[in-house]
Amino acid sequence: MILEKRLLARDRGVGLLNKFWQVPWLFVLLVTTIAGVGYVALYSAGGGAPEPYASKHAIRFGFGLVLMLSIAMIDIKLIAKLSWLGYLGGIGMLVLVLLVGNVGKGAQRWIDVGPIQLQPSELMKIMLVLGLAAYFHRASWERMGNILFLIPAGIMILIPVGLILKQPNLGTALITGLVGTAVLWAAGVRWWKFAALAVCIGIAAPIAYEHLHDYQRARITTFLDPESDPLGAGYNIIQSKIALGSGGLWGKGFLQGTQGHLNFLPEKQTDFIFTMLAEEFGLVGALSVLALMLMVVAFCFMVAFRSRHQFGRLLAIGLGTNFFLYVFVNVAMVTGSIPVGGVPLPLISHGGSAMLTTMLGFGLLLSAHIHRDAELGVTKD
Repeated sequence: MILEKRLLARDRGVGLLNKFWQVPWLFVLLVTTIAGVGYVALYSAGGGAPEPYASKHAIRFGFGLVLMLSIAMIDIKLIAKLSWLGYLGGIGMLVLVLLVGNVGKGAQRWIDVGPIQLQPSELMKIMLVLGLAAYFHRASWERMGNILFLIPAGIMILIPVGLILKQPNLGTALITGLVGTAVLWAAGVRWWKFAALAVCIGIAAPIAYEHLHDYQRARITTFLDPESDPLGAGYNIIQSKIALGSGGLWGKGFLQGTQGHLNFLPEKQTDFIFTMLAEEFGLVGALSVLALMLMVVAFCFMVAFRSRHQFGRLLAIGLGTNFFLYVFVNVAMVTGSIPVGGVPLPLISHGGSAMLTTMLGFGLLLSAHIHRDAELGVTKD
């Protein structure tokens, strides 16, 4: 009996060691490199000092790295079984925010979890991907054509989107809805259903606009004509464009950005961190950062293509879409391509919730990669 326990413990140890060696360390290096860029940017945003932004960024990334590798070791079967619990937990946290959440800048988005403030809407995007992947991972092509089978999935998306809109947080709500839609598309929902949904959204858009908060409507007006209020609502985006243009091809140099260091650039440590990078390192530096981000998205879809089970495919596609939308919305926002919406640049912007959820998502992604050949059950008829 004792010998059997020792052999079982040894087998588990070998299994864990084997998983450890299967970790794609080039991807870990890629993530670390992007976080390193974030440290450099936040060091500059702090006036050439590690405080108050860069040091916290390094600590958060260190914790996130341990979290990512720990989750990567968890069997994907266990993750699939706990996905519903994670989804329901995310919904519960969104409800808790509305009841006892902290209010900041006119929005109720954060709750205190020990020494940190957590933004559950960021976490909910990951939990939504898990819930939808668990719902669809054994669904057959015939079942995907049944509208009644898709109604629960639609409700799963609408509930968190509605709760996030109540905070209010329009940008995150839209990203959450798009992430859920990407999982539906990857699961095999027919294209004409998306076309019908797009028509409905187009019809409802004018009505929805009338129910937006005043500051949200102001963002749209400012996006269309930022010069109409250059010292008010249009100030942020005008200063952002000035900083982007002044960087030129090679930039002004590290710690030499005038817009950022003379405090013309708003929220330079969070929403507009990409602008600060572009001013100091130019177009070449900005495109290099985007190239690193694109590599992360490419790895997500590579994991999806190599996974032998639907759960891993949907999980990787959902996580890759979420990361892409993070980057796309932030960059489009600071370049004036879309209205400003308060979306951080992952692994670079200052913020604990975004870092935590990004690294959590990467941990799930690595687990899907390591367990890509796992047997998760047969397809339902």
